[in-house]
Amino acid sequence: MSQPLVSILIPFKNTEAFIAECIQSILNQTYNNWEAIFIDDNSDDNSYKIVENYTKTDSRLKVFRNNNSGIIDALQTAYSYSSGSYITRMDSDDKMTSIRLDTMVTSLETYGKGHLAVGQVNYFRADGLSDGFARYEAWLNQLTIKGTNYSEIYKECVIPSPCWMLHRDDFDACNGFNSEIYPEDYDLAFRFYKANYTCIPCDKVLLHWRDYSTRTSRTHEHYAENSFLDLKVKYFLELNYDASRPLAIWGAGHKGKTLAKILLKQQIPFYWICDNPKKIGKHIYDQALYNFDYLAELKNPQSIVTVANTKAQEEITNYFEIQNMQSMIDYFFFC
Repeated sequence: MSQPLVSILIPFKNTEAFIAECIQSILNQTYNNWEAIFIDDNSDDNSYKIVENYTKTDSRLKVFRNNNSGIIDALQTAYSYSSGSYITRMDSDDKMTSIRLDTMVTSLETYGKGHLAVGQVNYFRADGLSDGFARYEAWLNQLTIKGTNYSEIYKECVIPSPCWMLHRDDFDACNGFNSEIYPEDYDLAFRFYKANYTCIPCDKVLLHWRDYSTRTSRTHEHYAENSFLDLKVKYFLELNYDASRPLAIWGAGHKGKTLAKILLKQQIPFYWICDNPKKIGKHIYDQALYNFDYLAELKNPQSIVTVANTKAQEEITNYFEIQNMQSMIDYFFFC
């Protein structure tokens, strides 16, 4: 039986220091029926020439210029050149493990359409990984090993942008790369969630995810915290918000205040809860702040938690569980 074709879509810009490693990791795949479509997003270094030299030795590697500029345009351009039955994305500064394509194709062939293949990730950095990225890696892999990625989708992006695979028909059905919303990877994850594509559990590391100070996700305005929160609110109101139930915000720190302003702008009513005695009983943006005990006075509420402290999150979760409240129905962590 012939192997289905996998289209690997790879936008790049000024990654000459890493792109050869990325290409080599693709060439080292145990799965052979793939096409890797590289799109140069207006680089001014030697990235394009490096990829072009590789295309002369393997016809499965292809390189084109971006039709416009920016990562969304680059992804759209890459997809326009693709013809695979399965679609996956890769970043030009990362490395696949040799079994990535084989593992993902096998999963999708086993489970069929309506499923999303994901994989464990391993962050690395030349000068050592920060504690924050180490925690994110552990959190993400804990979800992926069980296939429960969507259960915490309002915390962070639960689908690693360079490590997923989907049947082409499913990709088209959720509008693929046609959305103009940033952050584009998080928006796509929400659309996978909206389409109810089931994440296939995976216990194997399929991606080595590079971190460095000039990475786009660290420097571009599209990946700023306020962009993430706007996106979370957009999909919460569309997919999980029940207007017949009172809504409560937990926390009056920076994120809680930003969330409050977004909801006020959209005229979404809410109650505001916090544990800071200096704020309880006061007003912010003309909204009263209550002690968390006030939640008991609300009939069948939904809660958005913006409290970042890990211990406090555990205490809040225990409180919800005692009240027989369910995650992703009655309460949502936005942190």
